[in-house]
Amino acid sequence: MELLLQIIFEFFLEFIVEIIGEVFLEVAVQKLSPVPREHEALNATLAVIMYFGLGVIVGWLSILIFPHSFIRSSRLHGISLIITPLLAGLTMSGIGWIRERQGKPVIRLDTFTYGFIFAFGMALVRFLFTT
Repeated sequence: MELLLQIIFEFFLEFIVEIIGEVFLEVAVQKLSPVPREHEALNATLAVIMYFGLGVIVGWLSILIFPHSFIRSSRLHGISLIITPLLAGLTMSGIGWIRERQGKPVIRLDTFTYGFIFAFGMALVRFLFTT
């Protein structure tokens, strides 16, 4: 039972780091952008590359603060590449839904797909370069 709680807690910590990165990016985009991003004609492929790249950058920054992986089990370390981005994508989709219901502008990061891509970039860097 203790091992199960430890595993859940480790995944939760990885998830929190990714959500904090996404929230900071979302706040920056919302505050710095005078026009909602949904009206821009930005190519979807370019947006995917951009959000993945931003996820990689924020992943590197998170390593400066948290240099060690929160997932200690070597058998479960790689699964964080799927679990935490899925949870982050769902969370960002929920944030987008709430913002839309409140009549606030919604950016691409407020969707499951772009939230997942951003979090996957972060998770990949943390997976490859944390100790």
